[in-house]
Amino acid sequence: MKENYQDILALLPYGPNFCFVDELLELNEEGVIGQYRFAEDAPFYADHFPEDPITPGVLLLECMAQIGLVCLGIYLLKEELQEVPKIAFSSSKVNFYQLHRPGELLRVEAKKKLFRLQQLRVTASAYNEAGDLVAKAELAGMWTKKNSHDAGK
Repeated sequence: MKENYQDILALLPYGPNFCFVDELLELNEEGVIGQYRFAEDAPFYADHFPEDPITPGVLLLECMAQIGLVCLGIYLLKEELQEVPKIAFSSSKVNFYQLHRPGELLRVEAKKKLFRLQQLRVTASAYNEAGDLVAKAELAGMWTKKNSHDAGK
């Protein structure tokens, strides 16, 4: 039976208009595979090269980070989490190889490089529906399991 990872998706700290994760296909201690279909009528396409719209690179990177860092991080910390985690995206190095068009599916595959002291580093690759590499990135993020400003109270 295929696991749907709804418990992980329920902990994502994003509202419906800024969540770029539709489905997690695989998730384990070493990495994650997930996907998101960018809606053909998403408002940003009207103004991002209106004559020939493409998905903004910053949103491709956000999708890669949400799947590769946030979903994987929640999975790795799931036994310790009691609430939606607070996450800080700390660094990225990204290369783009293909344009991504409105309505296209983006599949993200991320592999863990480092996980310690609540910091996660991954290498992430994003592919279009044809299996062509769209972007590749090294991403890092960190988070707190509890409000750090509450620690001294």
